[in-house]
Amino acid sequence: MKICSTIAEARAACLDARAGRRRLGLVPTMGALHEGHLSLVRAAEAQCDAVAVSIFVNPTQFGPAEDLSKYPRQFERDCRLLEKEGVDILFAPPVEEIYPDGLVTWVLVESLSEKLDGRSRPGHFRGVTTIVAKLFHIIEPEAAFFGQKDAAQLAVIRRMVRDLNFPVEIVACPIVREPDGLAMSSRNAYLNREERSRALVLQRSLQKARQQFHDGEKSAAKLISAAKEVFASEPQVVLDYFEMVDPDTLDPVERISRRTLVAVAAHVGSTRLIDNLVLNP
Repeated sequence: MKICSTIAEARAACLDARAGRRRLGLVPTMGALHEGHLSLVRAAEAQCDAVAVSIFVNPTQFGPAEDLSKYPRQFERDCRLLEKEGVDILFAPPVEEIYPDGLVTWVLVESLSEKLDGRSRPGHFRGVTTIVAKLFHIIEPEAAFFGQKDAAQLAVIRRMVRDLNFPVEIVACPIVREPDGLAMSSRNAYLNREERSRALVLQRSLQKARQQFHDGEKSAAKLISAAKEVFASEPQVVLDYFEMVDPDTLDPVERISRRTLVAVAAHVGSTRLIDNLVLNP
C-alpha cells in the first residue's frame, strides 16, 4: 500500500493506478476505521481494479461546539487494517495540505444542505461537499463508495455530482450493524456502557415504524408518532429528528406511496448518533 501525504504524491499514485484504463475506486473516510468502512473497501475492490482510501478528519464539516478535537484518530491501526484488505493507495494529508491558506471557496448544494443533519448542524454539508469535491479532483476516481448510514450525505453528494458533472459513479453500500442492531459508527466509541444500551432506542424506533408500515399504516405522521412513543421509553436520549422523506430530495412525505427514507438522529449523552432505513411500498 502506497501512503501519500501530499496532493502531488496522491495524484501521481492515482495516475499510475488508472493506467491502462483500470477502474479506480475511492473510499473517503475520517479514519477510526470499523467494519462499516471495511465493507466499503471490499465493495470497491469487488467493482474496481484499484482502490484508494482517504483518511482526513475534515475540520470544515465540524461546528464550533462539535467534537473535532476529540474525534478518534487511530492512524497506525487504520493502516494495518487497510493493508490487510489489500488497499492500493492511502491518501492521508495534514490539514495544511488541504487548506494551506484557509478557505474562501466553497462547494454548496443549496436547499438539500439545510435538511435533516444539515438543519441540525449548520454548515456541515458545505464542509462535506467541499472536501469531497477536492478529493474527486485529486484522486479522479471512476467510482466512490459511501455508506447508506449517512443517507442525507448521500443525497447531497449525488446532487453535487449531477450538477457539477463529475465523472464519478456514487455507490451506496448497506449499513453495517453490531450484533444487537446498533449502526456502526466511529462515534460509538464515545458511549459508556449505559449510553451504549440506551442508544439501541434509535434502531427500535425505526423497527416500530417499519412494523406498523408492514401492518398497513401508510400515514407518515402516524408512523412518526409511533416511533416517538418508543423514544419516550428512553427519556435520557434526546431526539433530534425522526422524519420520513424522499431519499433524493429529502423533502417530507405525507403518505408512504413510493420509496421513502426513514431517518432518525438523537443525542445519547454528549454523542449524536444517526440511523435510517428505507420503506418500499
